[in-house]
Amino acid sequence: MKRVTMADVAKLADVSKSTVSQYLNKRYDYMGEATKLRIEQAIRQLAYQPNIVARSLKQKRTSTIGVIVANILHSFSTQVIRAIEDTCHENEIHVIVCNADDDPHKEQNYINMLRAKQVDGIIIFPTGGNIDLYQSMVNEQYPIVFVDRIVKEVNVDTILLDNESASMLAVEHFVLNGHQKIGIITPTLENNITPRIERINGYKKALQKYNLTINESYVKGLEIDRIYYGLEKMFTLEKPPTALIAGNDRSLLEILKFVKEKGFKIPKDLSVIGIDEVPFANIFDPAITTISQPTFEMGKKAAEILLKRINTTEIENSQPQIYRFQPTLLLRDSTLARKDNY
Repeated sequence: MKRVTMADVAKLADVSKSTVSQYLNKRYDYMGEATKLRIEQAIRQLAYQPNIVARSLKQKRTSTIGVIVANILHSFSTQVIRAIEDTCHENEIHVIVCNADDDPHKEQNYINMLRAKQVDGIIIFPTGGNIDLYQSMVNEQYPIVFVDRIVKEVNVDTILLDNESASMLAVEHFVLNGHQKIGIITPTLENNITPRIERINGYKKALQKYNLTINESYVKGLEIDRIYYGLEKMFTLEKPPTALIAGNDRSLLEILKFVKEKGFKIPKDLSVIGIDEVPFANIFDPAITTISQPTFEMGKKAAEILLKRINTTEIENSQPQIYRFQPTLLLRDSTLARKDNY
């Protein structure tokens, strides 16, 4: 079948092609209601579909952005992506989401694929393994925003939590409830992932603030499939921790599996706080105390900054910034006041 064109719509609506183009681009300033109605009816009658490729070539925009997430399994990631998509939808921008699985090679392939598709900009939860590629985009003034992780070698707008404050909030809550033997467990620290490093730093600073000894046996950074064994080692110590911080949602799941298999009772045997709000926190028995990130605010901010860099020269010439968001303690039933004695 012959493709329906803008000229066909214009002819049926008895208007010029430029008027149809203005209608499609929602420029109605000098367009009467009767004209808009005729164009709308013509489009519907002809089942006209605008040529997005031709329009993007003319405008030098695709009205599409990419989001490359380091690991989509995290609740934090999916919530931030949802906020990004909501903000982009309000601005009639399409979103392509890619999952890098914390693999720099996979991340590189996705960046190249999105650039080949001529997306207008990319939001990246960076693996940190493609420094030269990130820098080349910065040099080109290609719009990018980082989320959750700082890459020190590259000067890019970055959205993330005040991670030190998150673990300090957890330690402070435990200390004020009488705990002294406080541990923390996170995924592996091998790749210097910003939130993991900063949360352990905050944990140590908080212990120092309250004049508590830092026991390195209570600090674990392990691959997810090794966390169970790390917990086994921690809880065979002569004086195991009475309170434990889960460095993120996946660490929390491993702690809860360990607790269940060992027959521990939360919070009687072990008080637990998870950094990252999780959907099951309220319905788990007992309900889990968490440190929440303002994920929707963070995603919205990331999208807004990227869209400004795409659409205006003013922000293009401005110095990139690091935007820190504050955590919130959501107090539930998984913590118990007690008096520790060494």
